[in-house]
Amino acid sequence: MPSWFQETGDISREKMLELVVRAVETARTRICSRPGKVLLLPPDITRAHSGAGWIAEAFYKILSKEADVHVIPTLGQHLPHTPEQNRWMFGSIPEEKIHVHDWRNGVRTIGSVPAGFVKEISRGKADWAIPVCVNKSLLEEKWDLILHVGHVVPHEVLGFANHNKNYFIGLGGKPMICASHMMAACCGIEKNLGRLVTPLRACYNKAEQDYLAGLPDFYFEVVMAYDAAGQLRHTGVFVGDDLDVYLDAANLSREQNITIVPPLKKVVAVMQGDEFYSTWVANKAIYRTRMAMADGGELLILAPGLKRFGEQPEVDRLIRTYGYSGTENIMNLWKKEPVLQDLTHGTAHLIHGSSEGRFKITYAPGHLSEKEIRSVGFGYADLAETLRRYDPAKMKNGFNTMPDGEKVYYISTPSAGLWTTREKLEAEE
Repeated sequence: MPSWFQETGDISREKMLELVVRAVETARTRICSRPGKVLLLPPDITRAHSGAGWIAEAFYKILSKEADVHVIPTLGQHLPHTPEQNRWMFGSIPEEKIHVHDWRNGVRTIGSVPAGFVKEISRGKADWAIPVCVNKSLLEEKWDLILHVGHVVPHEVLGFANHNKNYFIGLGGKPMICASHMMAACCGIEKNLGRLVTPLRACYNKAEQDYLAGLPDFYFEVVMAYDAAGQLRHTGVFVGDDLDVYLDAANLSREQNITIVPPLKKVVAVMQGDEFYSTWVANKAIYRTRMAMADGGELLILAPGLKRFGEQPEVDRLIRTYGYSGTENIMNLWKKEPVLQDLTHGTAHLIHGSSEGRFKITYAPGHLSEKEIRSVGFGYADLAETLRRYDPAKMKNGFNTMPDGEKVYYISTPSAGLWTTREKLEAEE
């Protein structure tokens, strides 16, 4: 059972706002009756479709009547929002109350997950300590209440997103993010996807228990699923301050967000132009469909917002230099290339983004050139031509037959789920 409360079913916006009020009232009873200083930790713009922005705004409106409320989008190493993006996502929350997480200079190391624990939990695939390195403000400011808002959905590194991922990636420092991503890559992306407690999640649970247990925090976690009309709807809200609130949410997400399909020869996926600007985040289309792709199949990604590869210039250069060239090649290069050893989160990303030669990945980008796309190991398609053939306004989620008889499987929001064959899902359990 969740530590506080949960709601499942078709949750309207009106009902969601009622649950926000209930969460605040419960927090006043359980954590602080009259909070004077509050920290809101929503996701960044790559999860805007979850409604986390307007949910965070609702919390702000209530709590700011009596408290000094601050917001830090849990960027990790993603590019900071512009003021326009903040307004689009968070509505009326004042810009001066929204702060940028600096994953290099705004963090402090407070301990580590020991190498022995990492080696044991990963079954020997990783044998290094993971530094516990988080945003300084968590530790140096006196918060009366810390409130996480997030979307629990299948995730390539942690099995499912949100919960203490907010701390250790979203507000994590470079040493922690790098060590974490490389550990997850060594364990294997397809052994992480859709698993409730991955080896890295176990490390994060230990880190939270050992170093952050005293924080006055709680989690407001949402689950979403497609309705009969093919629209994403909120289907679960889980509120609490312990691990059970994550496990309950992840179990519902596992039930609703994992789609079992036969091996798919052609998948067309859309990465929304107002959320996904780099392959660092747009490659979620690869992560969430790779277990469904047939050998020799093709994944076609429509990415109208795509204008870079990495979220930072140094990671963009890394991707342009080494490309998505497969686990064996990248691991061999990692052993001898200092830049891959320094930016290990980028190294892990190169592994995650490769099909290992099993299926073709084709991008139809809004801004990157054909030469750029092909240089990192992807196929290229013209966006305008691709949109004419596979018009999102005319496609439906699932199987479609095109006028010329071509059969494709369409996914409008790959980041909202996981698609897999039953054989692959059960093989990884």
